[in-house]
Amino acid sequence: MSRTPTALVLGLAAAGALSVASVTATAAPSPLAGSTTVTPAGHSFKATLSGKATLKAGSVTVTCTVSVSTGTVPAAPGNQNPSGPVSSPISPPTYSSCTSSVWGVTPTVTTSGSWSVSMQDGSPITATMTVPAGGLVVQTSGLATCTVTAAPSAPANVAGTWANGAPPSLTFTNASVPVTVTGGFGCPTSATSSVFNAVYKVTDTTDPAQQITVGP
Repeated sequence: MSRTPTALVLGLAAAGALSVASVTATAAPSPLAGSTTVTPAGHSFKATLSGKATLKAGSVTVTCTVSVSTGTVPAAPGNQNPSGPVSSPISPPTYSSCTSSVWGVTPTVTTSGSWSVSMQDGSPITATMTVPAGGLVVQTSGLATCTVTAAPSAPANVAGTWANGAPPSLTFTNASVPVTVTGGFGCPTSATSSVFNAVYKVTDTTDPAQQITVGP
């Protein structure tokens, strides 16, 4: 696990019953997830940030230009799921070359714990990165001394999408994760969530001539 400067965030909705006067309507159950296969089975991969990653909590935005995470596609038959996503453990993303939107404030982040990413085939292909409880901590120094803890009390899911290609990409757009913020003057202590944006390019490190692919 890595400890470096950083930034970083999904939710599922469920239908219930609604009663109006004496009429009760029950929502139809959500459709079952389709099958998912990730190939090549057993291959290792590296996700490298393309452009910049931003994490915004309250009025403070942290921007990083370097980020990397690694993982491995499950070996067969674990790389296939007939009725849902395929999950892989990954290393906590490392982040460097980070700056703050607040002048005179320098961000430093620690990442730790058991992270994972799951892929679900569909249109679009969805990706969920799971941040363990307390697995991402942003600390600032300088004119404002703040501590931002992501997923403070329980693991949090970061919503993203996957696009097959050469190389494939993993994108997080305005993904949200719960946070707590502590500190003094200049710290966004009222913030309870943060917004994460980033695009990663994914390469097959076992065989660079191949591409990590998500399908049915």
